[in-house]
Amino acid sequence: MDRLWQILEGASPTATLFTAEAVLLSLLLAFVLGQAMAWVYYFTHSGLSYSRSFVQSLILITVVVAMVMAVIGTSIITAVGLMGALAIIRFRNIVKDTRDIAFIFCSLVVGMAAGSQRYAVAILGTVILGLIVIYLHLADFGTHQPHNGFLRFTFTGHIEPDSTIFTILKRFCGQFTLISAQDSGFGTSEVEYAYQLMIRNTARNQQMLSDLQSVEGLENISLTMQERLLEV
Repeated sequence: MDRLWQILEGASPTATLFTAEAVLLSLLLAFVLGQAMAWVYYFTHSGLSYSRSFVQSLILITVVVAMVMAVIGTSIITAVGLMGALAIIRFRNIVKDTRDIAFIFCSLVVGMAAGSQRYAVAILGTVILGLIVIYLHLADFGTHQPHNGFLRFTFTGHIEPDSTIFTILKRFCGQFTLISAQDSGFGTSEVEYAYQLMIRNTARNQQMLSDLQSVEGLENISLTMQERLLEV
């Protein structure tokens, strides 16, 4: 155990020896730290674009980058040749969430640290990054209030200024704006309305919809949160 800790603390860029033992330790450490990053991503993911293959890719990227660093070693010629070979590869997958890009970058850096035998940097970096991600998730940091939403419904006839619909919307929304109002086109008096809402508390969305459904003549109610549209 003391020997392992000496390796973790004593590895330096000038004294790096890419022996079989050192490379094996680098790959195993990259695998463990890659799993740590993947588990943090799994437990803190809250969007709609979750991908099992992406989580597995975080582990593979960390190990592969560590192997690349071992292949390069201290040879500049090998590094240039490897860059030329990788330049041929074209990646066509689109990463929709910028948070996913941050995790990919973290995996790359951790893999580089493990592969170059900077073990202490790799371990401490993974722990600190993981704690930061968990803090941001638990604190719900960056959430914007109030939330934007789109409300659609059909109503028999035109809405009067003193309508119960406006009373309900004023109770649950800080602001609401009419986007469109058009006849259904089927020879009836029904009008399709679309409103943009600034909702005060999304936890009360169900209650707002329930109150709207109780209004006579109001049908086909649909509420879509803008945050969900951006995540799809």
